[in-house]
Amino acid sequence: MRYYPVSLDIMGKACLVVGGGAVGTRKVETLVRCGAHVTVVSKAFTDELKAMAQDAPITLEERAYDASDMDGKFLVIVATDDQAFNTRVSRDAEATCKLCNVADYPSACNFILPSIVQRGDMTLSISTSGKSPAFAKWMRRRLETEFGGEYGEFLELMGLVRKKLLAEAHEPEAHKPLFEALIAGGLLEMVKAGDKKGADAFLTEVLGEGYTCDTLGFSL
Repeated sequence: MRYYPVSLDIMGKACLVVGGGAVGTRKVETLVRCGAHVTVVSKAFTDELKAMAQDAPITLEERAYDASDMDGKFLVIVATDDQAFNTRVSRDAEATCKLCNVADYPSACNFILPSIVQRGDMTLSISTSGKSPAFAKWMRRRLETEFGGEYGEFLELMGLVRKKLLAEAHEPEAHKPLFEALIAGGLLEMVKAGDKKGADAFLTEVLGEGYTCDTLGFSL
């Protein structure tokens, strides 16, 4: 593989976005959704970005980029339409050992961003290793139709089950067949249908007394 798949925890991390246009705005939005504190350096900003900065941990620096902007940053995203400039920023990032992505220019990146489908805590990532962003977007739209909101709800329920099992000091290895039974037995379909009665009966059947939607704190 050309790229090593990884999910980064950027909660509370200082990140830099160079470029305040439409592309930069989209990048900032995703970073903020993941809990990052974002500094945006640009000579101009979209109205959407200005509005976002009023309520989110975003600092807008309306000026030219300087290499010192890298100081203290965990991750850098470059999003301007000047490729020569983008390459210069990428080199600055490399010189300071920063994670750096340049929008639509994989050869100047040390990581690339996949297309994603988000359903609660479930994230599906699609990457073409930079070969065809258009195909990645097409795949994303296809997956969006196949995986509805019930997958996020189901994952929430599975997380609550896991938390309760761990609190009861069960051995983690003993959990595997239980989760496999929940997955294979149609619990996802019950969540999708809003079948609380069926879900409660099935949870109790597989896990024992004390396991229902209500006792787990799951709203269905």
